Amino acid sequence: MADRRAVLIPGQGYDTRGPLFAYGGEALRRIGFDVDEISWRPPADLDLDRAGAWVAEQVAPALAEPAHLLVGKSLGSFAAPFAADLGLPAVWLTPLLRRADVTEALARATAPFLLVGGTADAMWDGTQARRLSPHVLEVDGADHSLLVPGPLARSAEVLGMVCTAMEEFLGGAGSGDRAAPFR
Repeated sequence: MADRRAVLIPGQGYDTRGPLFAYGGEALRRIGFDVDEISWRPPADLDLDRAGAWVAEQVAPALAEPAHLLVGKSLGSFAAPFAADLGLPAVWLTPLLRRADVTEALARATAPFLLVGGTADAMWDGTQARRLSPHVLEVDGADHSLLVPGPLARSAEVLGMVCTAMEEFLGGAGSGDRAAPFR
């Protein structure tokens, strides 16, 4: 059993069985994390103005046990206040950077966090991402699922880039980054 626990927080239509979480979770296990996955079914009428409170209700029970890392996708980025309040490092996959409630929580975070998004995602703001964190992976042409146009192999390459960015951010295999939160 690892001495570090990561909590995976899904998106609205992207659960923790999706490739970003499947491969990202494997990367986390390989560098010594236990991985706990939150499973949810958002209400069909959930709007973004109520989403923060709904996400908090779903995430709070998972944080009753100590966690050492949060990994959230899209809707899951409404859990950024937990990372800020608990001083937890985080990886935010396609975070909702056009939402002030999300960016305000990210801005007050004291632990490092990695932001991952694509230039074809309407909820991504690369300028804002770089203002919030020195740890940013921005994928040219990637949409909100981090898929890119063209042959599917190109999207698989993006998946590999995301895993490598996570490993490097967290101080995993081959990382020389002394600023990584677990180095």
